[in-house]
Parts: sequence; structure tokens; C-alpha cells
Amino acid sequence: MGASLPPKEANLFKLIVKSYETKQYKKGLKAADAILKKFPDHGETLSMKGLTLNCMDRKSEAYELVRQGLKNDLKSHVCWHVFGLLYRSDREYREAIKCYRNALKIDPDNIEILRDLSLLQAQMRDLTGFVETRQQLLTLKSNHRMNWIGFAVAHHLNSSASKAIEILEAYEGTLEDDYPPENERCEHGEMLLYKISLLEECGFFQKALEELQKKELKIVDKLAYKEQEVSLLIKLGRLEEGEKLFRALLSMNPDNYRYYEGLQKCVGLYSENGHFSPDEIDQLDALYKTLEQQYKWSSAVKRIPLDFLQGDKFREAADSYIKPLLTKGVPSLFSDLSSLYNQPRKADVLEQIILELESSLKSTGQYPGRMEKEPPSTLMWTLFFLAQHYDRLGQYEIALSKIDEAIHHTPTVIDLYSVKSRILKHAGDLVAAAAFADEARCMDLADRYVNSECVKRMLQADQVALAEKTAVLFTKDGDQHNNLHDMQCMWYELASAESYFRQGDLGLALKKFLAVEKHYADITEDQFDFHSYCLRKMTLRQYVEMLKFQDQLHSHAYFHKAAVGAIRCYIKLHDSPPKSTAEEDNDMSKLLPSQKKKMRQKQRKAEARAKKEAEIKNEESSAGGVSKSGKRHAKPVDPDPRGEKLTQVEDPLLEATKYLKLLQKNSPDSLETHILSFELYMRKQKILLAFQAVKQLLRLDAEHPDSHRCLIKFFNKVGSMNAPVTDSEKLVWSVLDAERQTISQLHGKSLFETNNSFLEKHEDSLMHKAAFGEMLYVLDPNKRPEAVKLIEGSTNNLVPRNGVLEPIGEWKLKDCIAVHKLLRTVLVDDDAALRWKERCAKFFPYSTYFEGSRSSAFNQIGKSTENGSSNHVESTPSNGKLEAFKDLTI
Repeated sequence: MGASLPPKEANLFKLIVKSYETKQYKKGLKAADAILKKFPDHGETLSMKGLTLNCMDRKSEAYELVRQGLKNDLKSHVCWHVFGLLYRSDREYREAIKCYRNALKIDPDNIEILRDLSLLQAQMRDLTGFVETRQQLLTLKSNHRMNWIGFAVAHHLNSSASKAIEILEAYEGTLEDDYPPENERCEHGEMLLYKISLLEECGFFQKALEELQKKELKIVDKLAYKEQEVSLLIKLGRLEEGEKLFRALLSMNPDNYRYYEGLQKCVGLYSENGHFSPDEIDQLDALYKTLEQQYKWSSAVKRIPLDFLQGDKFREAADSYIKPLLTKGVPSLFSDLSSLYNQPRKADVLEQIILELESSLKSTGQYPGRMEKEPPSTLMWTLFFLAQHYDRLGQYEIALSKIDEAIHHTPTVIDLYSVKSRILKHAGDLVAAAAFADEARCMDLADRYVNSECVKRMLQADQVALAEKTAVLFTKDGDQHNNLHDMQCMWYELASAESYFRQGDLGLALKKFLAVEKHYADITEDQFDFHSYCLRKMTLRQYVEMLKFQDQLHSHAYFHKAAVGAIRCYIKLHDSPPKSTAEEDNDMSKLLPSQKKKMRQKQRKAEARAKKEAEIKNEESSAGGVSKSGKRHAKPVDPDPRGEKLTQVEDPLLEATKYLKLLQKNSPDSLETHILSFELYMRKQKILLAFQAVKQLLRLDAEHPDSHRCLIKFFNKVGSMNAPVTDSEKLVWSVLDAERQTISQLHGKSLFETNNSFLEKHEDSLMHKAAFGEMLYVLDPNKRPEAVKLIEGSTNNLVPRNGVLEPIGEWKLKDCIAVHKLLRTVLVDDDAALRWKERCAKFFPYSTYFEGSRSSAFNQIGKSTENGSSNHVESTPSNGKLEAFKDLTI
């Protein structure tokens, strides 16, 4: 390194390297310039200067200098190593690996390059190469602990846990008896626990337990020791010892649900599906009553029995569990019990208990059968619970009456307004929901959660500008929207994107969806630093878990939503491409002179507004980007704030395919993945890929309405195509003919018969009827009146319930909205759509979409009509004042 230079310049070169490592870039740059004055073609100095400039955000100069340096000295491992570092900084990992390998051809024993290469191999999951590199490092420096551990972890990741165990045992053989010293006990204990987890993974349970007990004194994490020991005891079938150990763990933490689950396994009273025989329920009841005597302050020991108890025992346990929490005023009580609503009988029992408590509190101020008076707040929390209960059951009118009663009782409790907002959202009045969420926010301006919930409601109501102003109240001054992005606030970006999509602004919708996708790329990148850190700090079990999590990262719900949203945007861009400048000019030429003038004025105003907003954001970012040293860190101005460039892609379907492949890899069990796959490939005329999507849909849920739609659409499209001519087309058709015989829905039937059979199976389901009607129209457009009549003939059957209050219809608001859109846009029958809207307005009186009689939309229309304006709707106040929504109270 710098060997070809005279002594003075060689020392300067060492200074460049040291300055780079200590981040003193200006000092390094000065030293590089001093060398280059005398030796302007010195390759290694040019490369190091380029690397230094890269750290100063002068990338184009950096690449130019590094390439020039490499060209001047192709046989220098330093030049190749620096080129690899440059690629690594830009996340071009494959190119960086190539550079490192070229450097190793010149200097195969360079530990620093080997270490950098191993980190990249771990990042890229080149596990075979990772094993080879770590072995080479261990061979070169076998007295270094990190090399032993790295080699073992490499084998573990490469599915060779038994080899990893051998390496760790060999490493232990190199240690002295009194190892570890006091300052390394923690790291050594973690290594031992990692080794025992490897033995467990290989199925050597007895050996793992013996090793664990033998090394007990050397393991610092006693809780992890006990948890590992009990796990091994259960796998060895030594349940009595396991029971004792779980009881010991419960004495340490009596609110850990996993410990109770483990104890149940040890006593033979565990079920994966939660179903138990009457005898098992009695035994479990006795077990938990004993535990309750031991751990009186534990909430888990009281809550868990509610999952398995039935009948009168459940009623008694639920009653004793609920009363103290209502007295105490625990807002999360309903959330705690919400899983019980998956069992309808228990939901009915809970309703009876709470109604009895409400009646007794109103009449006597006491719980039934008690003499002591309850505080006044108990009634309010009882009404609060009841409101959430009826909201969960879909009885929104009763839910609103209960929450209004609670608000009237105690108007200062924020949670009441938040829950009313949630009920109105479920009932379909998104505007009123946003207003009540804002009222809750104004009651405590320092509560970030309530602020975030308010922002979410505003975005659901498509009040994007107001939501942005509210969201930035909790961001750093002067760096508002960038701060939300930097904090990876994905729920906000997704909600904004969905709102923009509903409003038809595909540019901003795409911008927000792709911002979420970028966050996941950043999260993937963030693991890089942990490849060396975890080996150094010996957090090996957590490191392996983190890598497994990263491998499944793109199956996360937020990424799924973002990818789905981006694909839908690109499909819409393909179906309705934005007008080019020439087309816009052509449209303008057709307008009258007065209309042209108005249009140009609008365009100028919009351009001026966008320019002003960009200037303000730039000023804010530059004002906020000042470090403690007084240096400005001005962030680059967004060149495409409205996402207009994103909508100008040449091939939207090609862009959509990139995200579809990620969904197919990471969310293969999602219907939405394969529905989008079908839509995409049908537009691209990729027949076999579209058929593959149909088969996946039939595999997942053959009776789903969307699966039926795709099946009929596909074979109807294939049937309308021209006869195959080329050999490849004939081959595709022969495959489809053979595969059609394997589909039970189509076996020996025409598409009309398949469609009729589908209706016969699901004649009571609204969405299945809608799918049948749509496919009837697709198969024969002349049968549109028949399809419309069938959909309109659907009845909203009542759901049978044992509850004490009125039953509810089985139709869901979102399904009725989907049917209305189907009638209006697909079947194109405005009269039928209007009739459906009027009908659904009665079923969903709070729905603003259907303009129900109790919705804010209906009230505002009524007010504007009274004021003599039939086409103007008053803007909704969202500043904590609810005068416009006083009519929503029951």
C-alpha cells in the first residue's frame, strides 16, 4: 500500500488512509493532493482520493478518480478494494463482490478484504461463499475468537448445524480451564447458549441438556438458561421436571402467557385449536384456581380461563374478571376480551352481564348483589364497553346511543370521542368520524397517539391537506414532511396513498406507495452493520433470528399493501394513460376563447402554487438542516413533488410486474396476489401465466367470488381468440385443453352451466350473486337486465342471535358499495344503481356513500337545500367544533 512511493509520500499515503478511517476527509484530501502534485498518475492515491470525495457526497468525481486510479494500476489490490468500497456505498453489492474477488487474486491473504467480502456474502445470502471466506479468515488468524464464531455461524446459515457444533467445540478446546475472564463472561455465556440451541436444532436433546447443566455456572443469563432447560425437558418427555421449572418461571413472571401454555403442556391439558373435553375443562379450571391463589395480582391467571370455560362457569369467571376492571376504569378492557367474540355464545353472555351491570348501576349505583356503592365513573366505563360491544356486532345505532350516553355522563374523557369516531367510521360516516377524532385530539394536544388516530381518520375521509397539517404538529420544526418520511411512518404514507388513489391522483398515490417500498429496501440495508457487530458482541441467537426475519421481510402486511397499491396504480395508468402535451394542446384548441382563457389561468395558478410550496419546503429544510457546529446540511429538493414523472413511464405493466414478482414470492397465499397477477397477465396477453394465476386462486379458495370471476373471464377470453396458427400457439392451446379437464368446476360443463352451478351453491350470498350477474353479462351482454334483476332481488337476511336486543342484517357496507359500483360502472345501469343506493341508505343510515338519513352528508345536503343552494355542500369543520354533527347524536 503506497509501496511505490518515496518515504515522504508513503507516509502521506498512510495519513490519507488514517484520515479516511477517522472521517477527517479534508485532511485526507489535502494529503492526496500533495502526493498527486509529484505523482499525478499514482493509482492508489487517485483511488483513495476518490473514496474520500465519495464520503463528501461528490460521487461523480469519486467514480471518475477511482476508475482512473484502477486504469493506472490494475495490479493493485488497494485500487480494487477501494472500487469495491465505492460500489458497496451505493448498495451495488454484486459489483462490489466482483471487485473484492479481483483484489484477492492479487493479495489472497489480505484479512481486511476477506472480512469485507464475508460481510457482503452474508448480506447477499451467498452462503457457500460465506463459508469459504470465513474458513480462509480462520486459517489466517486462528487465535481470533470472532473468526471461530463467524465460521460456525456461516455453517449454521448454510444448513449445516452439526458442523457448526463441531467448530464451536473445537474453539472451546483452545480455551483454558479458567476461561472466561470476568469482562467476557456475558459473551461466553451467549456463545454457550447458541451452541445448545444448535444441539436442540439437530435433535440432540439429551446431549444439549447435559451440556446446559454442565455449563450452568458459566451462563450469565439465568432466565434464558431456565427457558432453554424447560424447552429441552419437554422435548425429552420429562414433563414432571418441566412442570416444576414452569412453576418456578411463573413465580418470576406470573403474567407471561407462554409459561402458562408450557405448564398446560406438562400436565397434559394443552390443545392447539383450543377445544377441550368437559373433563379437561374441569381439570384446567381447578389448575387455574390453584394458580390464582398463588398469584393474586396476576391478570393473566384470571384472563386465560375465559378462553376455555363454558356455560355458567364462564359467566361467573367473566363477571368476576370484568367488575374490578370497570371499577378501576381500564379503557383496554374490550380489546382484552375481543378474542372471545369469535365464539358467539360467549359474546351473548358478555352482553347479558354488561346489561345487568348497567341496569343495576343506573338504579342503585351498585353492582348486583353488593352493598358498597360504585364510583360514578363505573357507569361511564360500562357504557363505554357496551358501545364497543355493539359496534363489534354491527349494531351501530345502539352503539352510538351508548357512547352518547357515556359522553353526556362524563364529557371530558378523550377515549369516548375516539371510540365514537371509530363507530362512525364502521357505520360509514367517515367525515363525522374525522370530526370526532379531531375533537378528541383537541382535548389533549400533547398526546401523539390521539393525534395520529385523528390523522388516520382525516385521510380515510380524503381530507389530505388537513391531515398533513395535523400530522406535522409532532414533527421537528422546519423539516416537516421529510421528517415523516425519515421516521419511516408507513401507516401515514399508506393511508395518504390510498386517499390519493381514491381521488384519482395517481402521481401522488404512486409516490407514497413507492416511498413505503423504499423503506423496506432501507430495512434490508440496515442489517449490513449487524453482520460484524453481532459476531463481535456474541448476540448469536438474536443474529440468526434477525436474518430469518429479514428473509421474510417482504411478506409484512405494510409491504403487501404498498405493492398492491402500486400495481393497481400502474394498471390504471395502462388502462387510462395520461394525456401527452400534444393531446392536451389539441383538446385546448377545441375550446372557446373564453374557456381557453379560464383554463390557462387555472394552469398558471396551479404552477405558481406548486412553485411556492416547493420554495417553502426548501426554506424549511435548509432552516432545519443546521448542525451543532453551525454547518448547513441542505437536503436535496424533490425534483418531482407531485409524482408526475412516475406516471410518465413507457410501460406501466412492466413496472407493475416488478412488484408482482415480489408478491408472488413473499405472499403466495394471498388471494389478492393472484387476482392482480391475473389482471396483469391478461392485459399482457400472457395466457399461460394468467392461467397459472387462476389455478392458484382455485387452490386457495375455489368458492370465492373473485376466483369464480377470474375462471369464467379466462376461459371466455380464450374461447373468443382466433384458432392457433404457429407451433407455440398450438402447444399453449393443447396445454389449456388438458388442464381444463382437471378443473372440477368446468368438467363436462359449458361456462353458462358453470356459472349457474356457482349461483345454486351460493344463492343466499350477495357477493356471490353479484359475481354471477357480472359473469352472466360478460358471457352474454344481452342478458344484462336479467343480471341486474337478480342482484336487485337479493334479500338482506337477518343474522340469528341469542342476544337480548334486535338482530342485524348479514350484508356488509363494503359489499353493498362494491355492488353499487358494479351496477354503475360494469353493468352500466344508472337507474338500478340509484335504486340500490336508496335501498342501502335504509340499511346503512350513517353511510355518507349512500347518503343515509343519519349521515353527515345527508344533513349537509339538507342544510344547503334549506339555504337555497342545491349544489353546494358546506365544508366540514375539523377544528374541534362539532356543531355540524349535533344531529348525529341519538
